[in-house]
Amino acid sequence: MRTELVLMGKRIDMSARKRRRMLVVLIYAAIAALILATWFLDHWHKTGSWVLWAALFACYLFLGGARRESGLVKPFNNKHPKVHETAPPFLLLKLRTYAPLLGAENNDYLNDERELQQSGYAHFKAYQVLGIAAILILSLALFRMNLPQWFHWVPMSSDELYYGLMLIVVVLIVTLPQSILLWTEPDMEPEPEFAEER
Repeated sequence: MRTELVLMGKRIDMSARKRRRMLVVLIYAAIAALILATWFLDHWHKTGSWVLWAALFACYLFLGGARRESGLVKPFNNKHPKVHETAPPFLLLKLRTYAPLLGAENNDYLNDERELQQSGYAHFKAYQVLGIAAILILSLALFRMNLPQWFHWVPMSSDELYYGLMLIVVVLIVTLPQSILLWTEPDMEPEPEFAEER
Protein backbone atom coordinates (compact mmCIF):
# COMPACT_ATOMS: atom_id res chain seq x y z
CA MET A 1 0.00 0.00 0.00
CA ARG A 2 1.21 3.47 -0.80
CA THR A 3 1.44 6.17 1.83
CA GLU A 4 0.75 9.28 -0.23
CA LEU A 5 -1.64 10.73 -2.75
CA VAL A 6 -0.50 13.26 -5.31
CA LEU A 7 -3.47 15.25 -6.50
CA MET A 8 -3.33 18.39 -8.59
CA GLY A 9 0.39 18.60 -7.86
CA LYS A 10 -0.10 18.50 -4.08
CA ARG A 11 1.26 15.60 -2.05
CA ILE A 12 -1.02 14.33 0.71
CA ASP A 13 0.37 12.07 3.42
CA MET A 14 -1.97 9.06 3.81
CA SER A 15 0.19 7.03 6.18
CA ALA A 16 -2.21 7.63 9.10
CA ARG A 17 -5.16 5.24 9.36
CA LYS A 18 -7.42 8.18 10.34
CA ARG A 19 -6.78 9.93 7.01
CA ARG A 20 -7.39 6.77 4.98
CA ARG A 21 -10.66 6.17 6.83
CA MET A 22 -11.71 9.76 6.18
CA LEU A 23 -10.97 9.23 2.48
CA VAL A 24 -13.12 6.07 2.39
CA VAL A 25 -16.01 7.85 4.15
CA LEU A 26 -15.77 10.82 1.75
CA ILE A 27 -15.78 8.55 -1.30
CA TYR A 28 -18.86 6.63 -0.17
CA ALA A 29 -20.63 9.84 0.90
CA ALA A 30 -19.97 11.37 -2.53
CA ILE A 31 -21.24 8.26 -4.32
CA ALA A 32 -24.36 8.15 -2.08
CA ALA A 33 -25.02 11.82 -2.84
CA LEU A 34 -24.63 11.09 -6.57
CA ILE A 35 -27.09 8.18 -6.33
CA LEU A 36 -29.66 10.46 -4.66
CA ALA A 37 -29.04 13.34 -7.06
CA THR A 38 -29.41 11.16 -10.14
CA TRP A 39 -32.62 9.68 -8.70
CA PHE A 40 -34.14 13.14 -8.35
CA LEU A 41 -32.78 14.17 -11.75
CA ASP A 42 -34.35 11.45 -13.89
CA HIS A 43 -34.95 8.35 -11.74
CA TRP A 44 -31.67 6.82 -13.02
CA HIS A 45 -33.07 6.43 -16.55
CA LYS A 46 -30.12 8.12 -18.23
CA THR A 47 -27.91 9.06 -15.29
CA GLY A 48 -27.63 5.70 -13.50
CA SER A 49 -24.42 4.89 -15.34
CA TRP A 50 -22.84 8.03 -13.85
CA VAL A 51 -22.72 6.22 -10.52
CA LEU A 52 -20.64 3.39 -11.98
CA TRP A 53 -18.30 5.86 -13.67
CA ALA A 54 -17.90 7.75 -10.39
CA ALA A 55 -16.95 4.51 -8.60
CA LEU A 56 -14.42 3.63 -11.31
CA PHE A 57 -13.01 7.16 -11.18
CA ALA A 58 -12.65 6.91 -7.38
CA CYS A 59 -10.78 3.64 -7.84
CA TYR A 60 -8.51 5.15 -10.46
CA LEU A 61 -7.62 8.29 -8.51
CA PHE A 62 -7.79 7.22 -4.88
CA LEU A 63 -8.42 3.56 -4.10
CA GLY A 64 -6.33 1.68 -6.66
CA GLY A 65 -6.33 -2.10 -6.92
CA ALA A 66 -6.46 -2.19 -10.70
CA ARG A 67 -3.57 -0.20 -12.15
CA ARG A 68 -0.01 0.49 -11.09
CA GLU A 69 -0.07 4.22 -11.78
CA SER A 70 -2.86 5.17 -9.47
CA GLY A 71 -4.50 4.71 -6.12
CA LEU A 72 -3.23 3.81 -2.69
CA VAL A 73 -3.70 0.04 -3.05
CA LYS A 74 -1.30 -1.87 -5.29
CA PRO A 75 -2.87 -3.82 -8.18
CA PHE A 76 -4.39 -7.11 -7.12
CA ASN A 77 -3.41 -9.04 -10.25
CA ASN A 78 0.43 -8.86 -10.00
CA LYS A 79 0.64 -8.47 -13.79
CA HIS A 80 3.46 -6.49 -15.30
CA PRO A 81 2.16 -2.96 -15.98
CA LYS A 82 2.20 -1.26 -19.33
CA VAL A 83 5.32 0.83 -19.87
CA HIS A 84 4.50 4.30 -21.17
CA GLU A 85 6.75 6.03 -23.66
CA THR A 86 5.27 9.34 -22.55
CA ALA A 87 3.45 10.40 -19.43
CA PRO A 88 -0.23 9.36 -19.31
CA PRO A 89 -2.72 12.24 -19.69
CA PHE A 90 -3.65 12.15 -15.99
CA LEU A 91 0.02 12.67 -15.11
CA LEU A 92 0.26 15.61 -17.45
CA LEU A 93 -2.78 17.16 -15.72
CA LYS A 94 -1.26 16.28 -12.34
CA LEU A 95 -4.40 14.27 -11.55
CA ARG A 96 -2.27 11.37 -10.46
CA THR A 97 -1.89 9.50 -7.25
CA TYR A 98 1.41 7.84 -8.08
CA ALA A 99 4.23 8.80 -10.44
CA PRO A 100 5.53 5.72 -12.28
CA LEU A 101 9.05 5.59 -13.60
CA LEU A 102 8.50 5.83 -17.33
CA GLY A 103 10.21 3.07 -19.26
CA ALA A 104 11.86 1.69 -16.11
CA GLU A 105 11.80 -1.98 -15.27
CA ASN A 106 10.91 -2.09 -11.60
CA ASN A 107 9.02 -4.54 -9.47
CA ASP A 108 7.02 -2.15 -7.30
CA TYR A 109 3.81 -3.52 -8.79
CA LEU A 110 4.44 -6.95 -7.22
CA ASN A 111 2.69 -7.75 -3.96
CA ASP A 112 4.66 -9.50 -1.24
CA GLU A 113 3.20 -12.39 0.78
CA ARG A 114 1.72 -10.08 3.41
CA GLU A 115 0.00 -7.93 0.78
CA LEU A 116 -1.35 -11.02 -0.98
CA GLN A 117 -2.72 -12.30 2.32
CA GLN A 118 -4.33 -8.92 3.05
CA SER A 119 -5.82 -8.84 -0.44
CA GLY A 120 -7.29 -12.31 0.04
CA TYR A 121 -8.76 -11.26 3.39
CA ALA A 122 -10.26 -8.07 1.92
CA HIS A 123 -11.83 -9.97 -0.98
CA PHE A 124 -13.22 -12.58 1.43
CA LYS A 125 -14.81 -9.87 3.60
CA ALA A 126 -16.14 -8.08 0.50
CA TYR A 127 -17.60 -11.38 -0.74
CA GLN A 128 -19.43 -11.80 2.58
CA VAL A 129 -20.91 -8.29 2.38
CA LEU A 130 -21.96 -8.81 -1.24
CA GLY A 131 -23.51 -12.17 -0.34
CA ILE A 132 -25.57 -10.53 2.40
CA ALA A 133 -26.61 -7.77 -0.05
CA ALA A 134 -27.72 -10.37 -2.61
CA ILE A 135 -29.74 -12.25 0.04
CA LEU A 136 -31.42 -9.00 1.17
CA ILE A 137 -32.33 -8.08 -2.41
CA LEU A 138 -33.67 -11.58 -3.04
CA SER A 139 -35.71 -11.42 0.19
CA LEU A 140 -37.13 -8.04 -0.79
CA ALA A 141 -38.06 -9.39 -4.23
CA LEU A 142 -39.72 -12.41 -2.64
CA PHE A 143 -41.79 -10.29 -0.24
CA ARG A 144 -42.70 -7.84 -2.98
CA MET A 145 -43.85 -10.68 -5.23
CA ASN A 146 -45.90 -12.48 -2.57
CA LEU A 147 -47.16 -9.49 -0.56
CA PRO A 148 -47.34 -6.55 -2.98
CA GLN A 149 -49.80 -4.66 -0.74
CA TRP A 150 -47.00 -4.06 1.76
CA PHE A 151 -45.08 -1.97 -0.79
CA HIS A 152 -47.68 0.56 -1.92
CA TRP A 153 -45.90 3.26 0.06
CA VAL A 154 -42.66 2.87 -1.95
CA PRO A 155 -42.53 5.84 -4.39
CA MET A 156 -40.91 3.90 -7.25
CA SER A 157 -41.61 1.03 -9.58
CA SER A 158 -40.16 -2.43 -8.96
CA ASP A 159 -37.71 -1.97 -11.84
CA GLU A 160 -36.42 1.30 -10.41
CA LEU A 161 -36.11 -0.18 -6.93
CA TYR A 162 -34.08 -3.18 -8.08
CA TYR A 163 -32.01 -1.05 -10.44
CA GLY A 164 -31.10 1.28 -7.55
CA LEU A 165 -30.19 -1.64 -5.31
CA MET A 166 -28.06 -3.18 -8.06
CA LEU A 167 -26.29 0.18 -8.54
CA ILE A 168 -25.29 0.02 -4.88
CA VAL A 169 -24.10 -3.59 -5.24
CA VAL A 170 -22.03 -2.74 -8.34
CA VAL A 171 -20.40 0.18 -6.51
CA LEU A 172 -19.51 -2.22 -3.69
CA ILE A 173 -18.11 -4.77 -6.14
CA VAL A 174 -15.82 -2.13 -7.63
CA THR A 175 -14.70 -0.40 -4.42
CA LEU A 176 -15.14 -2.61 -1.38
CA PRO A 177 -11.92 -4.72 -1.31
CA GLN A 178 -9.73 -1.62 -1.63
CA SER A 179 -11.82 0.23 0.97
CA ILE A 180 -11.47 -2.67 3.42
CA LEU A 181 -7.69 -2.60 2.98
CA LEU A 182 -7.51 1.16 3.51
CA TRP A 183 -9.82 0.95 6.54
CA THR A 184 -8.04 -1.91 8.32
CA GLU A 185 -4.37 -1.19 7.62
CA PRO A 186 -2.71 0.31 10.73
CA ASP A 187 -0.67 3.50 10.70
CA MET A 188 2.29 3.18 8.36
CA GLU A 189 5.66 4.85 8.13
CA PRO A 190 5.32 7.99 5.99
CA GLU A 191 7.38 8.58 2.88
CA PRO A 192 10.87 9.93 3.75
CA GLU A 193 10.04 13.49 2.63
CA PHE A 194 7.01 13.59 4.91
CA ALA A 195 9.03 12.18 7.79
CA GLU A 196 11.59 14.96 7.39
CA GLU A 197 8.88 17.63 7.50
CA ARG A 198 7.68 16.33 10.88
